[in-house]
Amino acid sequence: MENIDYGVCRLSVLSVRTEPSDKAEQATQLLFGDHYEVIDQSPERKWLRIRIHFDQYEGWIDSKQHHPVSKDYFDYLDKSEFKITTDLTSSMLYNKSPLAILMGSMIPISSSELFKMEEQFAFNGEAKNVGLKREYEFLKNIAVKYINAPYQWGGKNPFGIDCSGFTQMVYKICGYKLFRDSSQQANQGKLVKEFNEMRPGDLAFFKNQDDKISHVGIVLTEDKIIHASGRVRIDQITPEGIMNGDTKSISHTLSHIRRILTE
Repeated sequence: MENIDYGVCRLSVLSVRTEPSDKAEQATQLLFGDHYEVIDQSPERKWLRIRIHFDQYEGWIDSKQHHPVSKDYFDYLDKSEFKITTDLTSSMLYNKSPLAILMGSMIPISSSELFKMEEQFAFNGEAKNVGLKREYEFLKNIAVKYINAPYQWGGKNPFGIDCSGFTQMVYKICGYKLFRDSSQQANQGKLVKEFNEMRPGDLAFFKNQDDKISHVGIVLTEDKIIHASGRVRIDQITPEGIMNGDTKSISHTLSHIRRILTE
């Protein structure tokens, strides 16, 4: 299907739903600065089906929350080396109006001076170049900022996040691209063949009773794992799975481990 339009998120966070309805399940979210293609619309044009550029994930957004941009500006967003925020929350002036934005938001401020800004931004906060790959210690520092973030299906921000949204966002801030769902992430990177070969920063995947991937977390030092289950928390990882620190029982059954961070 040909693109109908192009857009960029200009709100702090925006729900992307599985169906064109406010009652539909939240599939994922857009954060400020995420850009997307519009590929369909509901008959009454109240809803737009979009494809998020970063991970090619599709879903529906309310047309009132759509911020259209030109094809040229969309391509510019795609090619430019922008900043990604690293503070839990930041404040900015967008077209002279204050706006709170969340960790992992894309700020269209680059080191290149050879571009034209269609909009006015004034940002004061911590950020890094989105494409700059960082090491494990930086990844760990970003991951622990999400501690106690409540679990929310389809969430991608510090005030509501799911397990694969958590891993995707942490790695995105560190300069790596992961797919949206744990079942998709489970095929990325390099397979770690043995449990005792895992390293800090690896992704650990867990399976349900049907042997399907249902959970993911990030391996930390000392056989610990940080993951979103009820809330973002740190538990022990064993060859059997995650040992819940509260119940002292296995909460998730280990499937396999994959390495994303480059040497």
